[in-house]
Amino acid sequence: MNALIQLRGVTKRYGSGASELMALKGISLDIAAGEFVAIMGPSGSGKSTAMNILGCLDTPTAGQYLFKGAHVEALSRDQRARLRRRYLGFVFQGFNLLARTSAQENVELPLLYRGDSASVRRVAAAKALQAVGLGGWEGHTPGELSGGQQQRVAIARAIVTEPAVVLADEPTGNLDTQRSHEIMGLLMALNRDKGITVLMVTHEPDMAAYARRMVHFVDGAVAKDLPNPNPTIAAPALAPAETT
Repeated sequence: MNALIQLRGVTKRYGSGASELMALKGISLDIAAGEFVAIMGPSGSGKSTAMNILGCLDTPTAGQYLFKGAHVEALSRDQRARLRRRYLGFVFQGFNLLARTSAQENVELPLLYRGDSASVRRVAAAKALQAVGLGGWEGHTPGELSGGQQQRVAIARAIVTEPAVVLADEPTGNLDTQRSHEIMGLLMALNRDKGITVLMVTHEPDMAAYARRMVHFVDGAVAKDLPNPNPTIAAPALAPAETT
């Protein structure tokens, strides 16, 4: 099977001289379409730097990054932005929702940036919210939602463009145990049922256990890259969200 994502000898250097930091030291990695990969490692291991490069938020100092066979490292800033809008969705630890804006409007934002019409945005956002168990919550602002519900809105925003890949950076870091497992169940369902490739940075082994593959970074290099033969089986994830 051809890889959706390929990293070949990717390095990332910050600074120069005595202050130089090699955040990545020749990373090579293949990720196939439809995988669920947990990226793990201690602070400073390079996992977040790798995630930023994979998300076209940063560029490598050297090496190659191929996405569907295209050399991302050779793209202009505008071309990388178009790739992000077309193929990638992002979920962050801090939710990153607009506080005074409804769930519906938060989810519509990527489509607004893409230039879609109001009617297209409205239908797509409602569909995405329904997919994460928040049908009927469209008019609520983040302050009227629990942490788990806010992260569901953030996931709806990530999938509203129907991306090929969702990049999740510590998506359960601000949630309690029950909500964390609900969110992992949702990501697992989106991967399984919609075929979305999920790349997740986490430092929590019990969250990584939902993934089908675990990549461990240490000191800017891939230390281990192993399949997870027995991923955690989540409870049904698309049930209505908990009430506040």
